Amino acid sequence: MKVFLMYKDRDFDLARELPWNEQALTQDLELNTLFGAMSRGDNFLFEVAQKAVLSSENDLDTILYRQGILRDCLKNPAVIRNLYDIAVESIENKKKHFFGIFLRYPSSVLYSSIEIMRMFMDMLGKLRAIADEHAAKFESEGFTVFFTILQKELSDEYFAKVQSHLEELKFPAGTLISARLAAGNKGADYLLHKSKEDRKKSWIERIFPKKTPAYTFNIHPRDESGPRFLGEIRDRGINLVANALAQSADHILSFFSMLQTELAFYVGCLNLHERLALIEEPVSFPRPVASAQRRHAFKELYDVCLALKMKQKVVGNDLNAGNKNLTIITGANQGGKSTFLRSIGLAQLMMQCGMFVPTESFSASVCESLITHYKREEDVAMESGKLDEELKRMSEIVDNIKPDSMLLFNESFAATNEREGSEIAGQIVRALIERNIKVFFVTHLYEFAQNFFEKETGETIFLRADRLADGRRTFKLIEGRPLQTSFGKDLYDTIFGGQG
Repeated sequence: MKVFLMYKDRDFDLARELPWNEQALTQDLELNTLFGAMSRGDNFLFEVAQKAVLSSENDLDTILYRQGILRDCLKNPAVIRNLYDIAVESIENKKKHFFGIFLRYPSSVLYSSIEIMRMFMDMLGKLRAIADEHAAKFESEGFTVFFTILQKELSDEYFAKVQSHLEELKFPAGTLISARLAAGNKGADYLLHKSKEDRKKSWIERIFPKKTPAYTFNIHPRDESGPRFLGEIRDRGINLVANALAQSADHILSFFSMLQTELAFYVGCLNLHERLALIEEPVSFPRPVASAQRRHAFKELYDVCLALKMKQKVVGNDLNAGNKNLTIITGANQGGKSTFLRSIGLAQLMMQCGMFVPTESFSASVCESLITHYKREEDVAMESGKLDEELKRMSEIVDNIKPDSMLLFNESFAATNEREGSEIAGQIVRALIERNIKVFFVTHLYEFAQNFFEKETGETIFLRADRLADGRRTFKLIEGRPLQTSFGKDLYDTIFGGQG
């Protein structure tokens, strides 16, 4: 059986490598806050959330496939958590049946496998019961197929047949083994046979039983080696059966492991949804479009990590960027520019892994990859200057970026003078746009922003952090031309009380 709750045609690979820039993404977008909310302290849920979010998909069918499954999960959270608990319990119970060094003996392998299979049958029976009771409540393609497989494969006949085989493997009538004599009178080709007592006899066979020529011998009560030799012969005879049953148990364990892994993503989404519901923050399912279509439109998009840390509603923003490839964001210090930029990145990752997004409505084109270039603290080891460090990271980005990617700049190239920083930023951004890369750029480099504004060709949208006349910040971004000041005096007045 297959799970197929993350992809239509393959398993979710938990061992996949994370993208080359996962550390930068995690730091710049504060992703550990998101993963923490999804995992609630569970390390396994954290790992799955990390792999799923950072390994975002750019296939529209996969994104929509997961959206449908997640919608079902939000409608039936108790059923999803029950399915997940059954998978976890099955895996934990398997660990309790581990016999360590004794599993090198076929008899121990067989006994352990029988016990494990009995436990697995109970757990599969619980899955079948859930499918029978709740399948009609699910509408997504993924869960429809999943429950259909459970009901088809886990039939009453299947359970009865497995139970019958497990009883036979206890060998209630003894173990019937054949072998031939090889060179040196050593046994070879050991073969386990179905006991004659196990098959049904006709009435003629019961009245006139056939007597097969046989030789018997008895082991003396004081013979210590005899039972050991017979045990070795028995182990050789049951070796193939023991291995086959152990492999069957491993196949079922693999199913439960994949069920746990793939459901873990949706359990994480449920956890996050419940956290956001407590602070009454809205979420919605995005409308992704192909990367060839340039679209970025949303209403009340907020920084989900900020909301989670503050445990309250935060300010959201609206935008309709149309088919523009470049968004330049300027304006007052502490006006919400960096928060807005982070909300853009978080929403993109959440959309492309099939999640809901923190907004009332959201539609955007998928990107090949999401990359960040944020300012960093000064190199305390003094191995290089800030500008050298920024250019080095930019060089690494150029080596890895692909067309139709998205790049978020936050105060980049401000470590030098205004003219030089603006020139560097301008050349880099123009080269990126030529490669069809979508760019969001938060900056205080007025000359850089003004140059693009003066040469505007319809491909750029300009946003500005709003500031009221009295200096208060609304944390809203509005469309507007770049301003030559970032209102640093407001910050000075806040700190020094307007003195001096």
